[in-house]
Amino acid sequence: MTSDVVSRIEALKAALHHHNYQYHALDAPIIADFEYDQLFQALLALEKAHPDLLTKDSPTQRVGSEPLAGFTQIQHALPMLSLDNAFNAVDIADFHERVAERLGQVHVRYCAEPKIDGVAISLLYEGGRFIRAATRGDGLTGEDVSMNARTIEAIPLVLQGEDFPDRLEVRGEVYLAKAVFNDLNQALIEQGEKPFANPRNAAAGSMRQLDSRLTAKRRLTMFAYSVGLVEGGNLPSEHYELMQQLRVWGFRINPDIEQVNDAAGCQAYFEGLAQRRAHLAYEIDGVVFKVDSLASQAALGFLTRTPRWAIAGKFPAAQGRTRVVDVEFQVGRTGAITPVARLDPVQVGGVVISNATLHNFDEIKRLGLHLLDEVIIERAGDVIPKVIRVAASARGLASSPIARPLRCPECQSELVQREDEVILRCTNDLGCPAQQKERIRHFVSRLAMDIDGLGGKVVEQLMKAGLVHNASDLYALEYDQLLTLERFAPTSAKKLIAAIQASKTTNLSRFIYALGIPEVGEATASSLARAFPRLASLMAVDDAALIAVPDVGPVVAAQISAYFNNANNQRLIERLRQLGVVWPESDVLDDQPAPLAGETWVITGTFDAFTRSALKTQLQNFGAKVAGSVSAKTTRLAAGREAGSKLSKAESLGIPVIDEAGLRSLLEQLP
Repeated sequence: MTSDVVSRIEALKAALHHHNYQYHALDAPIIADFEYDQLFQALLALEKAHPDLLTKDSPTQRVGSEPLAGFTQIQHALPMLSLDNAFNAVDIADFHERVAERLGQVHVRYCAEPKIDGVAISLLYEGGRFIRAATRGDGLTGEDVSMNARTIEAIPLVLQGEDFPDRLEVRGEVYLAKAVFNDLNQALIEQGEKPFANPRNAAAGSMRQLDSRLTAKRRLTMFAYSVGLVEGGNLPSEHYELMQQLRVWGFRINPDIEQVNDAAGCQAYFEGLAQRRAHLAYEIDGVVFKVDSLASQAALGFLTRTPRWAIAGKFPAAQGRTRVVDVEFQVGRTGAITPVARLDPVQVGGVVISNATLHNFDEIKRLGLHLLDEVIIERAGDVIPKVIRVAASARGLASSPIARPLRCPECQSELVQREDEVILRCTNDLGCPAQQKERIRHFVSRLAMDIDGLGGKVVEQLMKAGLVHNASDLYALEYDQLLTLERFAPTSAKKLIAAIQASKTTNLSRFIYALGIPEVGEATASSLARAFPRLASLMAVDDAALIAVPDVGPVVAAQISAYFNNANNQRLIERLRQLGVVWPESDVLDDQPAPLAGETWVITGTFDAFTRSALKTQLQNFGAKVAGSVSAKTTRLAAGREAGSKLSKAESLGIPVIDEAGLRSLLEQLP
């Protein structure tokens, strides 16, 4: 191999990266498509002749590769937070007032940009080269979708210029243009497949394909909207200028990003974009306003799950008019009966709606809803269909009142309404197949036991075949049994058995959540696991001790006690343990207080030994409360590299600060 070949390959790669940058980032191609194709084919031929010179950052590697077995989990170095919402001019004005007051300013400049209706993604670059992509997930942990991200031409594999940071995390929104979405759905219909409900669902489904070759065919694109982790480099002082810098480095930036001043400027931008919304090439559901000064963003800080310096101005929900042709009553895992309106299909905000929840029977009475009534449908947040009112003036003679159900639609057991509730419940906890199905679906869900491949249809199939009656039966399933079921081939049967076996090793928090105890969500399950490190202790504790746990009040405590005092639930847990479901048992004595109990910690900066989310979990496991901002109530600040305003505030308040070395030493000494 000669150096000439290496030089030629590198030159072709550099040229193609530059032309991709001109086309996607700048929207200003400088060569014709035919010329680009010639360069591409020349590179492809050289790489085929010299496969040892093929690299992952080559422009030829956007076609996808062999399917993955599954996605690995990625912890975000910095959380990908949600945004608070503003629904009208008053909300926007209130947001501006809060920001101005905290900053001690009268006027504040913001960066305004369309809120793309797509999928958030995190892109990591080292030395200017693409390393990894991850979905947002729950904000702390996402999924590694690097192979799929490589297929998106708007995501640069190599950054342009030379002044980018050593490590740079860029965040953006992956989406499908309206025209591409329509073409995709038309193709699916022609193939006899179910079309996607909306572009966001299509983008999300495309990014979670195990076969990246399929993702490559979906013609996804992306707008960058912020940065996360930055190491070894400097950034502009304003968000707007940062966006322009990202454009220079090779990212697509929304052309409608603008700097605006104060609440009036935000409102004017909001109204102007709302008028142009229907003519944009992509779907949006609002506007994002960010304080433009990055120093001011740092000073404002964060709440638990949202930044104080940004807000999403949401457009009014899309509405449509249609007719209620029927009302069906569905049964949830706790026996709750939910009425669902079946509608004449109607298009609302570009999506065909045929069902809408009615929540409970009291809501039917409040609406004054009859069968065959014409109703106004609204997509709350442009997503969830909801009946907002009845067009009573259009009521016809065929309309009839909706009868209050007396018996469960699944098992015909009596329905009851507790004094403190508005919902009806099925009383047949164990014998109602609908309740069992929903409990199993909850048990296998991502935040619970996370059994991949066990969706609702498979659960229903297993129950109809008599193979599964409750969650514990899943761990007794055998390969040969699955082969008797429709659509199960040897490969799919092996994968499901493997996924079930893998889920046996979990943690106590997930297991508690998976049990589906009424009123116990993910956060409460985590609090219970920290307070009672051994399940036996939790099952035996009284209501008074439960109420002392964060997130647990008298109502929740009563539900927890009732669950664990139920003999059937005790037998379920025992069988799950016998079938191999395990988690690490703590050595901490139940009556021994957690070593950091009563302390409030704040984390800032970057650490080498652990991510901030992992550190937060460790501190919480030792009993500490981890807050998002420094106050007089803060016990200690954990400060890593590049600690900013939080460190300054902690020092001004005289709050103890511990660096990474001290932190590692402390954690190693804790029991």
